[in-house]
Amino acid sequence: MPLLDHFHPPLFPHRAWESFHSRWANSIADALNRVLPERFFAEVQLHLGSQVEADVAEFAGGAEATLEPGNGRAVTTALETWAPAVATWVIPALFPDDLQVQVRDERDDARLVGVVELISPRNKDRAESRRAFAAKCAAYLQRGIGLIMLDIVSGRQSNLHNELAQLLDWSGIFAMPVEAVLYAVSYRPVRRQEANEIDVWPVALALGGSLPTLPLSLSGYGMVPLDLEATYQDARQRSRL
Repeated sequence: MPLLDHFHPPLFPHRAWESFHSRWANSIADALNRVLPERFFAEVQLHLGSQVEADVAEFAGGAEATLEPGNGRAVTTALETWAPAVATWVIPALFPDDLQVQVRDERDDARLVGVVELISPRNKDRAESRRAFAAKCAAYLQRGIGLIMLDIVSGRQSNLHNELAQLLDWSGIFAMPVEAVLYAVSYRPVRRQEANEIDVWPVALALGGSLPTLPLSLSGYGMVPLDLEATYQDARQRSRL
């Protein structure tokens, strides 16, 4: 099936991109679970508009705890909260959207071994968002975790592979063309002859075109194929698009 534009008419705004991305992530997880060895499993992690918990001081009336003594009667009591000195700095923070499929190893305490990141518009909309997303991806690679970055967000001109390359100080020859605003990239951290390296498979995408099959590297194991075209077709059919 040809790649559709999920961010402009006639699909948008009548068909929400969030719903389709969630459906596609589940199709990807299902496809991976069919090819992964039994020790691994794939699951979807979805956090859009991520934010940390509110400061307890924001809640009026302070904190309370409900205790149940031996006689079974519940007793509510106020908790004293410790307050540090006023912070020296208060720095604005931005937390990137998380719309990803994670692969974990059951034999190693469900250790994270591979990630497929589906990029959202908020990951691309401003410089701080792009840096935050690139930093998250860099952290995966520096831990030896395999990564696929998948971007079908039309209308945002940034390329987050290039943002990652800039953050990691890769030379310009490893950048994708500036016109590649839709793309899929696979990364495989590997150690060869006492040197750390990252194998990279970049593919530019186009509306109306097909999607590739890319390798997903699993830390400490090897690679499995991810057929993006088949998973996209499955998500479209399930979404009636």
